[in-house]
Order: sequence, then C-alpha cells, then structure tokens
Amino acid sequence: MKTVLKNIASIQTGLFAKTETEGDIVYLQVKDFDESGKISLPLHPDLKLKSAYDKHLLKPGDVLFAAKGNKNFATFFEHTDEACVASTSFFVIRLLVENILPAFLVLYLNHPSIQKLLKANAIGTSMASISKAVLEDLEISIPDIKTQETILRISNLRNKENQLKQQIEILRDKQIQQQIINAIK
Repeated sequence: MKTVLKNIASIQTGLFAKTETEGDIVYLQVKDFDESGKISLPLHPDLKLKSAYDKHLLKPGDVLFAAKGNKNFATFFEHTDEACVASTSFFVIRLLVENILPAFLVLYLNHPSIQKLLKANAIGTSMASISKAVLEDLEISIPDIKTQETILRISNLRNKENQLKQQIEILRDKQIQQQIINAIK
C-alpha cells in the first residue's frame, strides 16, 4: 500500500523551552542521541513540568525526526523511565494506524534514498531544515506487518554483522600491535 505520511500519522513540531539545571521532565535535543539515533543514557530532567507541556509529552512508539541541520535522522521513542518532550529540532510523528510499525517507519525515514529525497527538498542555506509540509507529503510504501517484521529482523542482523566486523578489526589491530611489540623486544 502506498500513501503519504500525513494520511497515517499526525506530525507536530517539538516544544520550544528554556532548560534549567533541575527539572521534572527531559527536554530531548539532538545532542541526546548517538550516531545511530539511539538515546544516550542517562538522561537528566531539565524542564519544570507545566500543564502547557502535557500535549507535548512523548509516548512510546512516537517517531522523532530531526529535521534541522546536517544530521537528519529518525528514531522511535521507547524510553519510559522519565517523562520527555522533544525540542524544536524534531518533528514528533504519532502513527494513527496500526498497519505500520514505528521501527519500520524509522527504518524507512533513515533509508539513504529517502534521506537524499528529504535533503533535496530542505530549505535554508546556513542551517538546512526539512519542512513539515515536505514530511507530510512524503510517499511511503507500507508492506504488511509480517513483511515489516522480516525487514526489521534483516536490518537488525545486518547491524549486528557490522558491529561484529568492527570488533574483529579492533581485535586484529590489537593483535598486530602486540606482535610488533613482541618482535621489537
């Protein structure tokens, strides 16, 4: 099934707020995520809870899309230890249908061809920004849930394979360095 994102999700901008040293809720910013788009723990609550923030509180399964700057990525929110809101660097995408998994949407939005398409439609020169309208009109192909799960499993296995390759390279380098030291002695 093909559709545009606005037909299957609500999209709202993150919250603009001034952080404090101590707070009740976490104000998620791009700096709180690692290179793979995972939340870097531990998080520190740095906003005082206000009733105006209630509609911005993230729910598990919300998809965050970093739309500003050079580092555009999608991730889905699954952290439930503390209440969190997203900063204005993000669009919060809340799925309205059950025929798409949040993790699949994240994989789709992070795919190089989709990233290229989104960046080609970004506005601004000093700090490029992907607009809400561009995101809303993004066409998405939605396979059945079983196919989505299979795609996600394959993607996760590929990521694990890449991690193992990196670990092997690190160990190989250590081994070679040790052999060089042993040869010098």
